[in-house]
Amino acid sequence: MKRSATTKLSAIALRVLAGLLVLPIGYLLAALLLGFLPANPDWREPGRGVTIFVRSNGVHTWIMVPKVNSDMDWQPLVPGTDLRDPRWGRGNYVGFGYGNRTFYLETPTWGDLTMKNALLAAFGSGRTLIHADHDHDPEADDHQRPIVLTRDQYRKLVHYIRASFEYGPEGRTIPLPGRGYHDSDMFYEAVGPYNGVLTCNEWTGRALRRAGVRTGLWTPLAQSIMWRLD
Repeated sequence: MKRSATTKLSAIALRVLAGLLVLPIGYLLAALLLGFLPANPDWREPGRGVTIFVRSNGVHTWIMVPKVNSDMDWQPLVPGTDLRDPRWGRGNYVGFGYGNRTFYLETPTWGDLTMKNALLAAFGSGRTLIHADHDHDPEADDHQRPIVLTRDQYRKLVHYIRASFEYGPEGRTIPLPGRGYHDSDMFYEAVGPYNGVLTCNEWTGRALRRAGVRTGLWTPLAQSIMWRLD
């Protein structure tokens, strides 16, 4: 009887272990498959238009857009006065990323990464933030890819990014004073969930798909975004 109970417990433990392995493997396979299958397959980059950049640090992606043009002025939403050093507000581009609130605020450097926050970034849930990073004259390199959009495509991208901010009673974005990583960036309250389906990179993918750019059907990983831009 004792041996039978032990055998049953061992079988249960094996099933639990198998289930724990199936989840990440299935997630990765789905990410690879749906990242490979394109949305907007007929998209072609125009010869002229608005130049944006998709930037990656290998784990997280964000979108760099012109600070001011005839279609959008981002200064009222992310003013330089929100920054530790307002001079960065003179930059002509601003990058937007979306992510889990706890991960953003508790992981200013890779040295601060914990297992808990890594799991939050990959599979977590909870409140979200928009990260706005000001820059000047970004250039194409191994971590940053330019994309040219038509004005209509850019306006669709603008609409998507603007709709991701939470706004206060006066219609103002809501900054988190003093919580930026550097002198040039700031966090803002965001709307929408964060989970294993809507990750920081899937937010970038949705933004590009909304603008009509060819990208994967589901892009939870940075590689899902960047490999199509190489």
